[in-house]
Amino acid sequence: MTLTEWPQTAAPDTPVSLPPTAASDAPKAVSDTPDAVSQTQKRNPIKPTRDRLMTALSLVAAIGGTLVGVIGFAMSYSTLAKVALSWGFSKELAPWFPVGVDASIIAFLALDLYLIRKSTPWPILRMAAHAMTGATIWFNASSQGQISTDPVKAASHGIMPILFVIGVEAARRLIIQKARLEAGTATDRIPLHRWILSPVATPQFYRRMRLHGITSYPEMIRRQQDLIGYEQWLKRKYDGDLDKATEDERLPMKMAAHGYTVAEALEMPEQQERDAEARAEEAERRRLDAETRQELARKKAEADRLEADGQLEAVRARVEGETGQARAHARAQVSAAERAAELEEAALETAVIAEARAREAEAERKEAQEREAKGAAEVRAAELERQAAEKRRLAAEADRVVAAEAQAIETAEIAEARKRAAEADRATAETERAAAETRRRAAEADRLTAQENDRKATADANAQAARLREAETEQAAAEARLAAAEIERRAVEIEDAAKLSPRERSVRKVARMILAVDGDADQVLLADIQRETAVSSTDTASKYRQEAVDLLREGYRSGL
Repeated sequence: MTLTEWPQTAAPDTPVSLPPTAASDAPKAVSDTPDAVSQTQKRNPIKPTRDRLMTALSLVAAIGGTLVGVIGFAMSYSTLAKVALSWGFSKELAPWFPVGVDASIIAFLALDLYLIRKSTPWPILRMAAHAMTGATIWFNASSQGQISTDPVKAASHGIMPILFVIGVEAARRLIIQKARLEAGTATDRIPLHRWILSPVATPQFYRRMRLHGITSYPEMIRRQQDLIGYEQWLKRKYDGDLDKATEDERLPMKMAAHGYTVAEALEMPEQQERDAEARAEEAERRRLDAETRQELARKKAEADRLEADGQLEAVRARVEGETGQARAHARAQVSAAERAAELEEAALETAVIAEARAREAEAERKEAQEREAKGAAEVRAAELERQAAEKRRLAAEADRVVAAEAQAIETAEIAEARKRAAEADRATAETERAAAETRRRAAEADRLTAQENDRKATADANAQAARLREAETEQAAAEARLAAAEIERRAVEIEDAAKLSPRERSVRKVARMILAVDGDADQVLLADIQRETAVSSTDTASKYRQEAVDLLREGYRSGL
């Protein structure tokens, strides 16, 4: 074997504690064949005999312990009852004194065993039971007088409680050991011969077992052998000078006092390096996790901020939209009122123009009347001219008769000349008569035209008067609309300043509609409410009207 090779840690025949047998080593189930059972019994023929022996011993111990306890209790009861009478207890209380003393011992010991069974021992119970046992022994021993005068007699009375306590302690030890075996914490005892053969090193050996929770005595022996073998190997490696060994190589000697094995001590540096690397990796992971969480928190905060900004912008846009809509509606109403006023002004101007035209028509009518009168005068003049022409014709006829009478004496030339003159006069008369008829017809046409113009002028005057009245009515309506638009504008400004919700604005608008009809809510139709508030549900419109009525009852007035 070279110096660097690891030596054998323990002798091959060193006993070590074996782990519990696997479940497969347990006896077979009932369903197994008899051959298997017989084979198991052949492999371990001593175990059934030992189990029966242990069972018998347990029965004998239980029966004997119970018998000793009953006898000790009976004897203690009789003795202590008499002592109680001699100590001044009454006849009624004296029998209860031994019951209380002995029952306290049994109760304390039973409770101590129960707590040990539940793995929660309380040493005070055991000490109290021992104290009461000592008192019982003392009471029983002193019941026959002075102990020094007759110690044998005193011992005969005090021995039975001692036997009872010994039996209980044996049962307690059995229960504790069984519980430790079931929990895997049972501790091996150090053999008595080791205490005798190595009285100096054995206490340190025992101390290390107890301090480091080593329950197996063979395991502790193996550890000590490993340490001695390793130390010898180091001495051989460095020629007996352990100071040449490195700190890591000297770790098993240093850490043995702290419960480390040689292998655990040698593995410690590497394990610590791995632990350090694991801690560094864990620290790096936590740092990265922290950075990731910070980044996530920052992004989440940024997302929340953007979402809040979006919600704020949406609310602002909605409010601005509603406000703009209300203002646009008010501006539209004001514009409509201004347009109506302009139209009314135009209507007034038209009425003035119509009145001027009516005056012009009246003047034309009068002029037509004058022309008609003039035409009548001309007709009369034409009639007079016709009459004159007729007279001239008659005169011409008379002249012709006179000419016919004087034909005999006139020459043919004179007669012809007269004839031509008469013809000329007749043609002239005819022409004048036709001209007079033409003038009469013209005068009649002028008269009819004047009458028609008069009728037209009268109709125009009536139409202008009607348009004037209509314009005055429209002006009054426009003024009312203008006033309503002004009230609506002031109400919108007040609602904007009050930052009312769209529903509150709609309710106030319906209230103003009710005020416009002298406060009669029934006159405001749901269709009008739907149109003015831009809602499609008649139920919502009905609720608006009811809320508007309630608002008016509370004293709301438009513009306030």
